[in-house]
Amino acid sequence: MSDDGAPTRPDPTDRDGGGDPTDRDGGGDPTDRDDVLARYLAERDKRLRADGNEQYLEVTGRLAHYVDDPYVERAERDPVDREVNVAVVGGGFAGLVTGARLREAGVDDVCLIEKGGDVGGTWYWNRYPGAQCDTAAMVYLPLLEETGHMPSEKYTHGPEILEHSRRIARRYGLYDDALLSTEVTDVRWEADSSRWLVSTDRGDAIRARFITLGTGPLHRPKLPGIDGIEDFAGHSFHTSRWDYHYTGGTPDGEPMTGLADKRVGIIGTGATAVQCIPHLAEACGELYVFQRTPSSIDIRNNQPIDPEWFDTLEPGWQRRWLENFTILQTGGIAEEDLVKDGWTDLAKRIRDRALADPNQDFSPESLLRAYHESDDEKMVEIRARVDELVGDPETAAALKPWYRQLCKRPCFHDAYLQSYNRPNVELIDTDGRGVRRITETGIEVDGRHIELDCIIYASGFEVGTDWARRSGFDPLGRDGETLNERWDDGMVSLHGMHVHGFPNAFVIGFSQAANLISNVPHNLVEAATTVTAVITHALGVGADEVETTAEAESAWVARLEAGGRRFGNDPTCTPGYYNNEGQDPGRKGLLNSLGFPDGPVAFFAFIDEWRTNGRFDGLEFRAAGRTIETGTAVAS
Repeated sequence: MSDDGAPTRPDPTDRDGGGDPTDRDGGGDPTDRDDVLARYLAERDKRLRADGNEQYLEVTGRLAHYVDDPYVERAERDPVDREVNVAVVGGGFAGLVTGARLREAGVDDVCLIEKGGDVGGTWYWNRYPGAQCDTAAMVYLPLLEETGHMPSEKYTHGPEILEHSRRIARRYGLYDDALLSTEVTDVRWEADSSRWLVSTDRGDAIRARFITLGTGPLHRPKLPGIDGIEDFAGHSFHTSRWDYHYTGGTPDGEPMTGLADKRVGIIGTGATAVQCIPHLAEACGELYVFQRTPSSIDIRNNQPIDPEWFDTLEPGWQRRWLENFTILQTGGIAEEDLVKDGWTDLAKRIRDRALADPNQDFSPESLLRAYHESDDEKMVEIRARVDELVGDPETAAALKPWYRQLCKRPCFHDAYLQSYNRPNVELIDTDGRGVRRITETGIEVDGRHIELDCIIYASGFEVGTDWARRSGFDPLGRDGETLNERWDDGMVSLHGMHVHGFPNAFVIGFSQAANLISNVPHNLVEAATTVTAVITHALGVGADEVETTAEAESAWVARLEAGGRRFGNDPTCTPGYYNNEGQDPGRKGLLNSLGFPDGPVAFFAFIDEWRTNGRFDGLEFRAAGRTIETGTAVAS
């Protein structure tokens, strides 16, 4: 034991392993690789559920109030009936950067449609205390150079990110024709006019020449399918709809004085919970944290950004930083690590270990071995950090993650683990089973009933469900088929953006493209640049319609399948949204998670050349029903 009563850091050179690898509370941590793998598999097996994503509840019917907007009161207005050049669905980073790039290119009459009361997307909804980006702001926040904004710190907090979203909207005039607090209910292609008809819950009828779909994966909350969830008579809310009227405080950090005499339970210990639990621990009379799977908590080491240093950055700095981060985070070689964070740390360890091995042949097998060895080293450090920071040995044992770091969204925080040293905080670890019952007055776990005044659900978002369920509408394409029907057997596209049968429509995301999940905004900026190039070309040649050919779409999907590059395919991983809750994804899940075979760096280079060479291979441009361009061939 150390002088302050916390357990001492275990010796990572001890090869004895310290007890049964399946014993949660036994001895020290096993470090022999076979023992560690056995522990990973045992912990995974505890959490596997046959119902997979079906274990979560859709927030409809009696649960629909969990998605209400608590931040902006919806003002009544008359329906809008108008025609626009581009309808941009979604006011998060996807919609904002797309609208910005279109305006930069001189495309006017851009109508942004957003169900929230303001722009910001996930950063509009997620205003929980402590909300903060987990990827460095210098690469996470889009259009920093274009807007002239310097992030205040390496990992900026939610209010600053929301304000940056507003800054983009103001800078590019996207508020001028925006429809906020407006939810799209129907999108359908009108063949006679070559327009998309967009209908909303306000009775709006928007006819758009082009439509971009940037609805994103992190805006519609999901709830755990716990028996009795509708029986609780106390207060409850989801973290993405934080109720400051109940808790007191503000997103800017004002204390939550309304919780001083409250017994609060929070269900979930993922990335959101890791950020808000330290603030709840300070505010609540009693806080009970209900855990199924602990998160991996690495050092954050947040720091303010020096304005004098920032002023030395030369034009084009953000693109250089984005490229540098992507190269290093995916195992490439760069002279300098500009970002220096947890993402690049693990990747550099893998790369350096592979380069240092005299027997390295750089085969997939040897690279996988380097990854496993580097990850073993990192996870020993992360579990040892729990022992360093958490005073109670039993609580520390329950907080240790037994899986590879990238099996779940890695977390970085310098106050979360210490929260469990407070006398008013209790970890209720369910040993992988999760909470099984909610009563009228609290939560039951392992025969113990805990009385609660408030339950907070930190249960995440609709990620692995069908596109229409996540988005709330289902576009009807040229051949009378909806997008959900088109993707019933899995996503098909060209570049993750163009879908045959859906002319003049563009999906803004990362699937079947770079799949850079460590920094999603980078994907969105590149996609916005690409869609702008396609739209401006279509307008320039007088095309009414632009659509990928069936052949090009099939060839792209075949290329991705042959490459087999996807995330969430480690069979030892604990269940989560990265790996379809541990279930066999089938071909549908495989297609939904595929990325460019040569990785994000190669995809960004590929798509840049594709959109700038003037050929637009795989697309067909039509005017008055007649093909005028197909790839490099101009129709006679």
